[in-house]
Amino acid sequence: MGTVKIVTDSTSDIPRRVREQLGIDMVPLKVMFGEQTYQDAVSIGNNEFYEKMAASQSLPTTSQPSPVEFMEVYSRLTKQTPGVSVISIHLSSAVSGTYQSASLGASLLEEEGDITVIDSKSASYGFGMLVVKAAEMAAAGSSKEEILAEIDRLAKDRRLYFLVDTLEYLKRGGRIGKAAALFGSILNVKPILSLDDSGEVTAIDKVRGQKKAMQRVIDLFKQDFGNDPIEIMVAWAYKSDNALELAALAQAQLNVRNIKQTEIGAVIGTHVGPGTAALFINRV
Repeated sequence: MGTVKIVTDSTSDIPRRVREQLGIDMVPLKVMFGEQTYQDAVSIGNNEFYEKMAASQSLPTTSQPSPVEFMEVYSRLTKQTPGVSVISIHLSSAVSGTYQSASLGASLLEEEGDITVIDSKSASYGFGMLVVKAAEMAAAGSSKEEILAEIDRLAKDRRLYFLVDTLEYLKRGGRIGKAAALFGSILNVKPILSLDDSGEVTAIDKVRGQKKAMQRVIDLFKQDFGNDPIEIMVAWAYKSDNALELAALAQAQLNVRNIKQTEIGAVIGTHVGPGTAALFINRV
């Protein structure tokens, strides 16, 4: 079997130690405060980012990597290991141009390498889980075809729901998608959000009060998975209380075999805001 290398971008929100352990190459997006530019998960840490955002009078902006940045990574990998196959998995094209940049970067190499670029149609650990699984399989010696088949299966089976403190960040960042109808809802109504099949933010339900919203998320997962064994990843933006409470509810009411934690990084955090809590679930 040929060697397979996995590439992703910083919005997969995979903890650095996991990326390093599995040999995942990461191309960072950028976040800008005025004229100051930072590389997501490289030159600015999560706590520093959220503190700067709280102190800033205007919302930071974000941008995807250039095609050349992707091309340089692909070129390095293909030259280092002759015959290597590269699988590059990225943030939903419905909310970012990152996938398009990666695709163009691959095309710039023409026939130099075997590079497959995938639009995850998801965000944060919603596709981070695919990246990690792909890297685990690559480390175990699986072929490109085996990895791609498993990624496709997992992508169809995964579920994600997230709760935001306010829709203001999604609205101001232009990422509110099909959740726009909820904006301006009555006080204390909490939207339950997800990404649809196209990878666009969509509203699943709205519930009065945080506690009821969390229970509604668990009820939705019960509908999705019943008593099937699952693994969950809980993620939060800056404040972990809501996310950890949501994870505890999942552990108490679902057949959870494995649980992991991660933080929502600067780029995704720009658009969902601090206090966001998310659960990503797949069958074991």
